[in-house]
This record gives sequence, C-alpha cells and structure tokens, in this order.
Amino acid sequence: MGIRTTRNLVTSATVILLCAGLAGPAAAVQSADPTPVDDTVINTAPPADPEEEVTDVPDGGNGMPDEPTVIPAPPKDWPNSEYCGPSHGVYTPSTQGKQYHKGVGPTLANYNGTSRTAKSTFTSEVTGEVGVSVTSGLQTSINTMLAKLEGKFDVNLSAKLTAKLGNTISVDTPSKKTTNAKYGVYRLKHTGVSYILYSNCQSSTRKTITSYSPYKVGWYLWES
Repeated sequence: MGIRTTRNLVTSATVILLCAGLAGPAAAVQSADPTPVDDTVINTAPPADPEEEVTDVPDGGNGMPDEPTVIPAPPKDWPNSEYCGPSHGVYTPSTQGKQYHKGVGPTLANYNGTSRTAKSTFTSEVTGEVGVSVTSGLQTSINTMLAKLEGKFDVNLSAKLTAKLGNTISVDTPSKKTTNAKYGVYRLKHTGVSYILYSNCQSSTRKTITSYSPYKVGWYLWES
C-alpha cells in the first residue's frame, strides 16, 4: 500500500490539513469488545506484521465444517481396549498475546510544517474485511477455536470484522513531524495446541497453533 502525504499548505479531500486551534472529535469506533477503544495513542513505529507464517482464513471461516471433513483412522498397532467416542479434532488454548493491527486501504500521512503543534484529521477511504489468520495444523473449525479462546480469556472475538469507509479521527501533530494513520482491524494473538483424539483414546502428534483473531476496528497512528 502506498502512503498518501499532505503538508499543511495543501488541501486534500481525505486528509484535512493542519490548522492550529481547529479541534474535531474522533468518530465512534466499532468494537468487538465493550472496552472503549483509544485510537489517539501515537506509536513510534508502523504496525507490526505477524511473526509466523500464517494463512488467512477465507470468508471469515463461514461454511467451514465443525470438524475436519476427513479424520484418519488410528494406527493399527495401537490398542483398542478403550473407546473415547468417534475420532475428532481438539483445540486447547494456551496463551494470549498482544494486539496486531491489520490495515484496510492506504496509509494516510500529514506533515506539520509550522512552528507549533497543529491538528491532523484523517478519514478512511475504503471499506474492507479482516478475518482470522492461523498457522497450519488446526484440527477443528475456526468457530470452535474462537469459542475456546473466548471461554478461556474472557474476550469477544470475531471470525471477521469490517472497517468501513468514512470513519474520521483527529489528533495533534507536533511541529516538523509527520503523523501517519492507518484504519483497519486489531487482532489478538493466541497460541494453543491442536490434535486428533482417536476413538481408542490415543491421539495424534500435538501441534502448537498460532492465531490472529479480529478483536476491534480502529485506527493505528504513528509519528515520523
């Protein structure tokens, strides 16, 4: 995505130029969690990307089965004295990490060329959806994984969230600094363990799963 930049002497339909003393309230932000979202926090660097190799789940996981469509039979040399019901996938959550922001649309930027702090106002230009991203090896559906995470960590997660066109935010930009802004979706990072529990109560190799799940819609701001 490109970065769109304006200076305080140039008018833009998307980025309203710096105007000392002109203050505008930030627009309300949609959130998957009742905790208020503070979009006005100014960071020192752009949003970080996921640290692992993850796959985006198409269409927010809609239409995916509750369990994998094919469950392999247990190895024949395993004992069959016990019975744990039909073979099925298992996911057990382990840890909750920090929030990662995934932007929708271009990065917006505004440079304050004046000698004093001034106001920068940004407006989102596009509408887009952000879904779950996950490492390979998950043996349940995305919805099952999200339900397990919500139950353990008492958070509200979504298979996908929509960042909409026209959302506006206003922040202060120091003299001779650039405020950068990106609208999108914050996702929570989690780790867990997934495996297949076979009908004879044996299990497949447990695999650590890392996921990034939509948590709230909002702006990510940083200065340069």
